[in-house]
Amino acid sequence: QVQLVESGGGSVQAGGSVRLSCEVSGSTFRSWSMGWFRQAPGKEREFVASISWNYDKTRYADSVKDRFTISRGNAKNVAYLQMNGLIPEDTAAYYCAADLKLEPDVYDYWGQGTQVTVSS
Repeated sequence: QVQLVESGGGSVQAGGSVRLSCEVSGSTFRSWSMGWFRQAPGKEREFVASISWNYDKTRYADSVKDRFTISRGNAKNVAYLQMNGLIPEDTAAYYCAADLKLEPDVYDYWGQGTQVTVSS
């Protein structure tokens, strides 16, 4: 059974940094396209960033471009989201997603979410 385990959320002041981690386990497949999404209270879930399993092609939402960086560890079943220059509008539950497709529009597997709170 595929599981995604996220870690690294927390509370930070505006201008600070947080690094989120996500690991895919429970599968014999080792190369995953992975993405990060977030959902703030009262809002719909939105795309944040993604990285493809092939060539590590990255995409970002305009709202986080130049502040957030998605990357991998040595293994293609681990992804990180480095968030710098955080602003209160970044406060949300952040969800990791994974899929075997190269650049998925819809992800098959999701983590449980980790909260990031940015205070002004």
